[in-house]
Amino acid sequence: MITGHLRPGEPRDALRLGAILSGFTDETDWMPRLHSRAEDISHMGGLIDRGWVTVADRGDGPFGFLACDHKTIHALYVDPEQRGQGAGKALLDHAKESASLLELWTFQANTGAQRFYEREGFSEAERTDGATNDEKLPDIRYVWQRPNGGVND
Repeated sequence: MITGHLRPGEPRDALRLGAILSGFTDETDWMPRLHSRAEDISHMGGLIDRGWVTVADRGDGPFGFLACDHKTIHALYVDPEQRGQGAGKALLDHAKESASLLELWTFQANTGAQRFYEREGFSEAERTDGATNDEKLPDIRYVWQRPNGGVND
């Protein structure tokens, strides 16, 4: 990973993490904007308050994050300037350390995420037409299982 460390998300991180989340929506032409930037910040604050967020931080603030509730990964985002340098993998590996099973959803249009998750050992478990997600976009559920078991959920 690029120079930095992983740590639990803190309330003061919500602004920067909300900006990373909003930035993804802004830069992704197929992603509809359903929430304001202020709502994205508030959403991140809620995830942090639940204790679900791990951030990648260089010392000058977070540049990526993963939100995970036990076995469900709700979000994994890295600042665009830092992508491809190992932060996403480090965050995912951190989640794998304490789980024997992880699952997540990604949009079918997000082919980069699909390649990343498949490279990291996730397998496609289900596809939908998007009728039940907020964005109404076709999506894919991925599952990862620890080889040979080992860690309690």
